[in-house]
Amino acid sequence: MKKFKYSMESLLQIKLKLEDQAKNAYARARQRLLREEEKLKLLKDRRDAYEEELKALSMDRLDIVKIKKAKESIRIMEDKILNQMAAVRSAEQRLEVARIRLNNAMIERKTQERLKEKAWESYLLEYDAEERKAAEELTGYNYSSNTGKEDR
Repeated sequence: MKKFKYSMESLLQIKLKLEDQAKNAYARARQRLLREEEKLKLLKDRRDAYEEELKALSMDRLDIVKIKKAKESIRIMEDKILNQMAAVRSAEQRLEVARIRLNNAMIERKTQERLKEKAWESYLLEYDAEERKAAEELTGYNYSSNTGKEDR
């Protein structure tokens, strides 16, 4: 019997590579989202520090220049936070797109693997049928050889 060869093995290998690429893209998108979230957290922490500084300046001897500077710093941080929140949303959207692509790549790979399994099962059935046929032929030959000798 011939060796099992899946006719679409090259397609399966391509699907595996595409899935690996999708996994890498997902990992990169996830890392980018984490970096953007970390930047947002740092900006919020800086804003909170400026607010504490403003509060402390308001409690001490009033220094109008420092108070205005602290308020301006808080306003700038608010703008940066808004921009960073937009960057986080953008990274989340890219992550979602990468997740969908990964999911589709996994589905396509699994489909090819199921097709390969079905081809393997078909091959095994065909192999078993040939084995049985060969065994029956051998048994039939032995039986006919033995009955032919007894007739003499």
